[in-house]
Amino acid sequence: MPEIYTAFASEVKVNEETIEGLQAIDYNVVTNRQHVGAIGTNERIAVYFGLRVVNGDLRVASANKTLDGLAKSEGKFTISATLKYGDTVRHVTFDNCYIEEKQFNMSSQSHGETVYSFTATRVREE
Repeated sequence: MPEIYTAFASEVKVNEETIEGLQAIDYNVVTNRQHVGAIGTNERIAVYFGLRVVNGDLRVASANKTLDGLAKSEGKFTISATLKYGDTVRHVTFDNCYIEEKQFNMSSQSHGETVYSFTATRVREE
């Protein structure tokens, strides 16, 4: 059975402070790899793995003072997400995060939204 989580039951914290007005959290993990081919053939014989890069976005209704402060100070922080649905719980932690970019969007008949893009040294999924 698949694990299903809902935004209503879940929460995200930055340095132990709950992010109010969070609309979404998105992240991806990319691991650099190099293929090794055998001499005289077109087949791969090995793969070397290298740098792992973690990128993500926090989408917040209007803005968040804590994240604004971190974007200005260039200080590192930790993001802890607790994803829930009923009895199902998953903890996702991002270590040594930095705000890379901040975007603000607002359209007619809608509220403002700030997207805080971040990078992390690692992500731990428990």
